[in-house]
Amino acid sequence: MNRPIRILIAKVGLDGHDRGAKVIATFLRDAGMEVIYTGLRQTPEMVVNSALQEDVDVIGISILSGAHNTVFPKVIKLMKEKQLNDVLLTGGGIIPEQDMKKLQDLGVGKLFPPGTNTGEIVSYIKEYVEKNRNY
Repeated sequence: MNRPIRILIAKVGLDGHDRGAKVIATFLRDAGMEVIYTGLRQTPEMVVNSALQEDVDVIGISILSGAHNTVFPKVIKLMKEKQLNDVLLTGGGIIPEQDMKKLQDLGVGKLFPPGTNTGEIVSYIKEYVEKNRNY
């Protein structure tokens, strides 16, 4: 690759707990990725528009509010409308396993629960970008 992997980390909705998102952003940056953190209380539209403007490879959503079955489908729908077909939508937080499966069936990438080894997340992102993004 000619540039670092670019990843947008977002907190969507009224979920005000961003410590985990900041930790994720830090270790992804330490792994050599360029991280854009949008901050709290983003809308799905704001996230997708930022992803377009920043030309990211990955959108990562941190969610602890229980709104994952609303947030992820809305973001993936907007991504499809904006033709972000090769951008990975991933994330993590408090998401029941059966909901993770339903979201992945809609096109969301792997979702990571609290306590996931950070190396697993880095490897997943790198593998996706190598296979799916063209430079």
